[in-house]
Amino acid sequence: MQNSFTSYIDLAQVVLYAFWLFFAGLILYLHRENKREGYPLDSDRNNDRVTITGFPAPPPPKTYLVAHGDPIVVPHPSRDDRRPVKAKPVAPFLGAPLVPTGNPLVDGVGPAAYAMRADVPDMTYEGEAKIVPLRVAHDFFVAKGDPDPRGMKVVAGDRSVVGEVVDAWVDKAEYMFRYFEVALDSGRRVLLPNHFARIDGKRRTMTVTALLAEHFQEVPALKNPDQVTFLEEDKITAYYAGGLLYATPGRSEPLL
Repeated sequence: MQNSFTSYIDLAQVVLYAFWLFFAGLILYLHRENKREGYPLDSDRNNDRVTITGFPAPPPPKTYLVAHGDPIVVPHPSRDDRRPVKAKPVAPFLGAPLVPTGNPLVDGVGPAAYAMRADVPDMTYEGEAKIVPLRVAHDFFVAKGDPDPRGMKVVAGDRSVVGEVVDAWVDKAEYMFRYFEVALDSGRRVLLPNHFARIDGKRRTMTVTALLAEHFQEVPALKNPDQVTFLEEDKITAYYAGGLLYATPGRSEPLL
């Protein structure tokens, strides 16, 4: 009874109510901070653009200091993505699914969508490019006992051989291969994300079911042959992801 303030309120109740207030404030704060990017929402399904902020409203601008590069201010009007969506609704009602109006893999529609990230490479703590080919990362090599991907034939989803792996790109911070560099039969070189490749060490093949042979020619290119930027990573990965749905007409149709 000595911890009671009154006959109805004791210390345990006060602590419990204080925790509830703290937890409610934490949820409100985190939800507000989550709106630093992507808000206000835009609705373009009618003639009048409507901005949606919801509750709570987006927080005021905040400057983030990054290890490499210029400071980032969010939210900031210059970071708004105003790219036109190259797709149209299948029906006139709100919320109708969108269908591409052009080449969805290039136009960035659906699973092929990508964010306009910084067009600079990811850096290590020492200020060097983090994801580079083995021809640049001389201290890295294929683990003993693992199949060396270099020299493997790349097979597309239509079972056509489109080229050969000429190098592997290593993430120097994570100690793993992120991409394989493929020399196409046309002479062009493209990156293949490792998660889209099925490696057969015995047959020395690398199968990519996401794309057909004709699609490899339009895989987004690199501006520097020895490094990849954040924006290029998003474009490349989105291109292969879009192929899972749009490579053939049948992939975007229902099973039944």
